[in-house]
Amino acid sequence: MTEFSAEKVWGLSEKEFLSLLESGVLASRIKQVKFYAPSFAYHKMSHDCSSNVRFLTISVTGKECALDCKHCGGRVLKAMVPAETPTKLFEIAEKLKLEGAVGFLVSGGCLSNGSVPLQRFIPALARIKRELGLTVAVHTGIISASTAEALKDSGIDAALIDVIGSDQTIRQVCNLNVTVGDYEDSLKVMHTAGLNFVPHVIVGLQNGTLEGEFQALKMIRRYEPSALVIIAFMPIRGTEMENVKPPSSEAIARVVAAARLMFPEKPLALGCMRPKGKHRAVTDVLALKAGVDAIAFPSEEAVDYAKKHGYETVFSPYCCSQIYVGAGNIVRSVSK
Repeated sequence: MTEFSAEKVWGLSEKEFLSLLESGVLASRIKQVKFYAPSFAYHKMSHDCSSNVRFLTISVTGKECALDCKHCGGRVLKAMVPAETPTKLFEIAEKLKLEGAVGFLVSGGCLSNGSVPLQRFIPALARIKRELGLTVAVHTGIISASTAEALKDSGIDAALIDVIGSDQTIRQVCNLNVTVGDYEDSLKVMHTAGLNFVPHVIVGLQNGTLEGEFQALKMIRRYEPSALVIIAFMPIRGTEMENVKPPSSEAIARVVAAARLMFPEKPLALGCMRPKGKHRAVTDVLALKAGVDAIAFPSEEAVDYAKKHGYETVFSPYCCSQIYVGAGNIVRSVSK
């Protein structure tokens, strides 16, 4: 891949880019592909490895969010398990442990400054890690140094943050009065605190077009993340953007390819948020050609492609942010 750069790939025409994908050069070092299917979303396929209790998402704000983002409008929170108090969070974790869960993702709506209100839940998270031993990933939003340090001390497994590289998108889509610099500051404090952190880059959040994704990747590269996840805008019914066309499969793959070139040694995943149906089938295969190490909620076409092309395929019920852990969260490995 030495003759290619992310900048060069970013500037290729669609025909040139697709030709590059077909050459196989971007995926040449990938020998194993992990497929993740945590139970916070329904996913049924012949290779399914999820269950109803293995890995759920919990909202510490219930259905409340101060931002009312145009692409979400709080709809995503409705699918999460509400836990508005630290006591409730621990009780849910205990119940999940008894039911055979392996862990959960803590999320929630944002405050007006773009942060998820996590501080008062951190002692409960520390107790969950200490007494229950569950895997815990936490969505942070914009985060302060003190919160990053407290999360590190709590022992959580990973901090997740959606990184936006366009001030216009931050204001117009997320209704948020912060800047790209605030996202970079969040990356910096996570790095300084020594957290395992996994940034997510959202493709096409600016009305389905590319705007700031490359800038987000350049910011992230300065702070040594544990892994990187690429996700994509998908229209959600009932939101202001329900009729906006999502980014093309080629556009998503282009961001994946740029990320692969910028982070050649880092685990790279195609995350759960992306368009479904035929769009997903095409996207997944292009992402494999662009060099991803993992795909969340994969299409049948992705699994078939990986097996046909000689990859070792691995299946896990964990959140794909745990890709940096290695073999510890694999439930089933299938030979080439």
